[in-house]
Amino acid sequence: MRILGIDPGYAIMGWGIVDYIGNRFTPVAYGSLETDAHTPAEDRLLKLYDGLIEIINRYSPDEAAVEELFFNNNAKTAIIVGEARGIALLACRQNNLAIGEYTPLQIKQSLVGYGRADKKQVQQMVKTILNLEKVPKPDDTADALAACICHAHSSGSRARVRNAELRINR
Repeated sequence: MRILGIDPGYAIMGWGIVDYIGNRFTPVAYGSLETDAHTPAEDRLLKLYDGLIEIINRYSPDEAAVEELFFNNNAKTAIIVGEARGIALLACRQNNLAIGEYTPLQIKQSLVGYGRADKKQVQQMVKTILNLEKVPKPDDTADALAACICHAHSSGSRARVRNAELRINR
């Protein structure tokens, strides 16, 4: 199963592609889509959308894992990041990807075993689980890969069902 992970962002949207077969993770590709602060909002959203469509077309993921938003006080930031998240959901849905949505707490719990883990602990687990030489940068990219891993571990994901079928059919 090939999973597209997305950490929604307006300035930086992290993404990662991970293959998950027989309880093994193989990183395929990862990076970030970035927009310029001096560009009109609609052009920034279009750049994010076009970038995700290109990634989906290039890597043909089976499913997507999208991080849910968490904000404390800044409503303006919540709105613009929410718009970027909407673009991510739209791109995935238009390409018939099953979408799993996970809170930061769920992702931390899945990777570290503790929902209040700090960012460095999650990044170190991404590096370890995917057998990478170093932690992916920017942080948004590591977060997108963490969403992939969480999705594969999720009991509700089709990834678990497909991997169980692979073991039965061997």
